Amino acid sequence: MGKLQVALDFVDLSRALRAADAAVEGGADILEAGTPLIKSEGLNVVRQLKSRFASVPVVADMKTMDAGRTEVESAAKAGARVVTVLGLASASTLEECAQAGRNYGVEIAVDLLGVREPVELAKWCEAAGIHEVGVHTSIDDQMRGADPFATLRAVREAVSIRVGVAGGINSETAAEAAEAGADIIIVGGAITKASDVAEATRLMKMVIESRRSVKSNLFRRASAEDAVEMLLKVSTPNISDAMHRTGDLRGLARMAGAGRFVGRAVTVRTYPGDWAKPVEAIDTAGPDEVIVVDSGGAPVAVWGELATESCRQRRIKGVVIDGAVRDIDDIRKMDFSVWARHLSPTAGEPKGFGEINIPVRVGGVEVEPGDWLVGDDTGIVRIPRARLVEITNRAMDCLERENRIREEIREGSTLSAVTELLRWEKK
Repeated sequence: MGKLQVALDFVDLSRALRAADAAVEGGADILEAGTPLIKSEGLNVVRQLKSRFASVPVVADMKTMDAGRTEVESAAKAGARVVTVLGLASASTLEECAQAGRNYGVEIAVDLLGVREPVELAKWCEAAGIHEVGVHTSIDDQMRGADPFATLRAVREAVSIRVGVAGGINSETAAEAAEAGADIIIVGGAITKASDVAEATRLMKMVIESRRSVKSNLFRRASAEDAVEMLLKVSTPNISDAMHRTGDLRGLARMAGAGRFVGRAVTVRTYPGDWAKPVEAIDTAGPDEVIVVDSGGAPVAVWGELATESCRQRRIKGVVIDGAVRDIDDIRKMDFSVWARHLSPTAGEPKGFGEINIPVRVGGVEVEPGDWLVGDDTGIVRIPRARLVEITNRAMDCLERENRIREEIREGSTLSAVTELLRWEKK
């Protein structure tokens, strides 16, 4: 029967301990002092967890790469039951960790993260007296849609020592992890970012024990097929945060429409006031696409009611104009999303200067044909088409983290207190 290990990947000890309290209440088998937490707070984290939960094994996720004996000894003296070392470390470091583990009475787990031949290394680890190997999909690879289970099955067939699995495991995939032979199922965000950590832990335990998955609206990774559906769950601030506070089309405001929209860009560059190419692009655009117009930011309208009515006939999602739009009273009756820099009753002439489906610059951002635009009442952002899955997943991660912080605030705290802002201010 697979055991549930809860990864406490925080940077603040106080938040980690609150989550640990709830996870143990929910039935967690093992607690992991995550690498970010150890780097932030030191091995005092392990001491605190050991003192607080004497009967619960504590893993020190050191990810040791060098100085194996020193790091294993330090973690062991702090109270760790298991210490992790990276499989990418040299053979001498792995052997030194194994020997130190024997000397100090702790078990060694080798993290196969980034290892090119994980099955071969797992066999080597078993022969070297290592207690556990872990199939680990990094957070950055998760964001790009990587899947750990094929590797997990191959490793499980190759060795008889414990095998762990980590990386984006949730209530939909924990059952698959158990079926694939994982002895230790390591869950982080799907528990620690949940609004109710104890209940999320109970759910995960049930899934592992019954091997019956439970659908999850959060804590799951998008694929190319469902990325758009998942983007509708996140806000434009979530997306901007996911892109390191970039991507927003500045200076443009929502002139009509409501709610969130997601669409693929059909781009137009036109001469200021020339509305021919924007209107012709309607015949090029398909359902659920967005017409994105670079009109040089000019205050002469290149869009109006009749163009909007034409878009509705073709089920086009919306229009984004770095320029002006008119007839806004009529457009607002149509439930059609329009973003623009200006409103103006005056239109230019349809001279036909410009091009369709070429790179344009709108709101200070380069937009290429096929890029994705997401808009809501806060603003509008562009996602490069090649990064759709990655940015969707990173935005979901931002949403999930905010959900957890909100719950901690509602327990009677404040944002600055929860995130310990004073402590983290740049000195």
